[in-house]
Amino acid sequence: MNDFKEIWKLQREKRAFLALADGAIFRGWAFGHPRDCVGEAVFNTGMTGYQEILSDPSYAGQFVTLTTAEVGNYGCNQEDMESRGLFLNGLVIQELNPASNWRSAEDLSTFMTRRRKPGIAGVDTRALTLHLRSHGSQKAYLHVSGEAVTEAEAVERAQAWDGLDGKDYASVVTTPVPYDWNDSGRFHVIVYDFGVKYNILRMLAAQDIRVTVVPAATPAAEVLARKPDGVLLSNGPADPSAVTYAIDNIRALLGKVPMMGICLGHQLLGLACGATCSRLKFGHHGCNHPVKNILTGEVAISSQNHNFALSDLPPELELTHINLNDNTIEGIRHRRLPAFSVQYHPEAAPGPHDAAALFAAFRQTMEDSRI
Repeated sequence: MNDFKEIWKLQREKRAFLALADGAIFRGWAFGHPRDCVGEAVFNTGMTGYQEILSDPSYAGQFVTLTTAEVGNYGCNQEDMESRGLFLNGLVIQELNPASNWRSAEDLSTFMTRRRKPGIAGVDTRALTLHLRSHGSQKAYLHVSGEAVTEAEAVERAQAWDGLDGKDYASVVTTPVPYDWNDSGRFHVIVYDFGVKYNILRMLAAQDIRVTVVPAATPAAEVLARKPDGVLLSNGPADPSAVTYAIDNIRALLGKVPMMGICLGHQLLGLACGATCSRLKFGHHGCNHPVKNILTGEVAISSQNHNFALSDLPPELELTHINLNDNTIEGIRHRRLPAFSVQYHPEAAPGPHDAAALFAAFRQTMEDSRI
């Protein structure tokens, strides 16, 4: 324990700061990989599941601020990964704790260092979260390297960054080649990987579905040639309007095979049908968002991670779910064709499992299409 305290004392001497494009500075100390970089600062309200958050590809290009005060307590392990790596730009936390759990294979700082991702601890994350809620998600510069960078220079670098709007990050995080997740099932579903989380694949497989994952830009004709029973449009990062090839492929698939969309996949389905999509002030990131099914009146607590939301639905799309915090669109379905989508994450990881039944609903859609 004395050795640990000494290491922690040395780490806390690694002064660091996060500079926002609006000039706000949040100071702390560095952990993880000592590399400065730019990114978009957002906050996540989840109380647990930091490894699943870190390995969610939807955070590509972002600095994730965790509002929960204590982080690192149960360490990290390979089993809790939600993708093949870490795609976020950095992590911002208040208190970094040592790992103490029988499932832990390494502590959080080592986990991030090995994957070359920087972090900053000791930050007043409550103040940072309130700032982002008031002023919106921010372009930012994370200084953890120890090199001579002034706070004013860091603000300028944040301001000069292009940001995430209009950028196709799905092509950055997608699998480079198709692969089979499992080898058996009554149904066969093709999953477009725009940044898919592993728990989506696990929960599809649990519905007696054979799952094949394909790269984000796979042509619709190639997907149809595999003769799937259904197509799932996965979650993913950044701006949906920039993923134009996916919108074109979805239009080519509509009516030819049942489809389900999650998060970015939901936005892409909406855009393919003529809806509009715009940026939210600070996005939805966390495990406690109440969503109402307006068709049944049921309310589910959901896990969410997105910066954009659909609006102005065309006549062929029916609104099915709304967010009870801000009334944004959380679910749609096509009035004539077997296609539906949700903005939230029914697979959770981390988060509640209130919406897990949506995977069974997708299976039923495929069952009905066989009749």
